Amino acid sequence: MPLLFLMRLLHARLPVHVSDPQDIRHVSVLLATGLIEAEIQALESTVRYATSRVATVGRITEAGLAELSKMRDARFREGGTG
Repeated sequence: MPLLFLMRLLHARLPVHVSDPQDIRHVSVLLATGLIEAEIQALESTVRYATSRVATVGRITEAGLAELSKMRDARFREGGTG
């Protein structure tokens, strides 16, 4: 889930390099929605038709931080500890 990945980014030292295909999909969604700033590059492949990619997440945007704050507030209202 992209928002869980966003939560992981909050605790990471940025920039973060991502190569896992599932995480790159999360980066793609978060980038498209304006919650992070990132670059996604295609890697030159030695295998025909391979789609190897790598992403570099530079920062969480103000919109991303606001979304994380909303998530934290919702957890607090539901009686969670964070």
